[in-house]
Amino acid sequence: MNITHVRLLTVPVSDQDTAKAFYTGVLGMEVLADREMGPMRWLQVAPKGAATSMVLANHLPDMAPGGVQGLILESADLDADCERLRQAGVDVQGPQDLPWGRQATFGDPDGNGIVLSAPDGR
Repeated sequence: MNITHVRLLTVPVSDQDTAKAFYTGVLGMEVLADREMGPMRWLQVAPKGAATSMVLANHLPDMAPGGVQGLILESADLDADCERLRQAGVDVQGPQDLPWGRQATFGDPDGNGIVLSAPDGR
């Protein structure tokens, strides 16, 4: 095997405009691609400079919106990011100290479950 990294993952959403507003406006990600591709729209976002990106997709019948759980995002300042999320109206649980580190959880507008984690448990 010559696999080097995860390049892309699909997050199923019901409304791509709502998802785009959340992932860029609330989570601060940037749009890498937003274009029509035949009958579908390719909407790709990522944190600035990240090697892995996400497609916010509503064109896959076997992937229900809200079906992703445990998507882990890393934060350089967990407390500040939790506060920013709360100010944006996001229901955040935590942050809390756990045996494996420090993290908080929340959902996107479709209920996809996101974990915000500190890189070293801070």
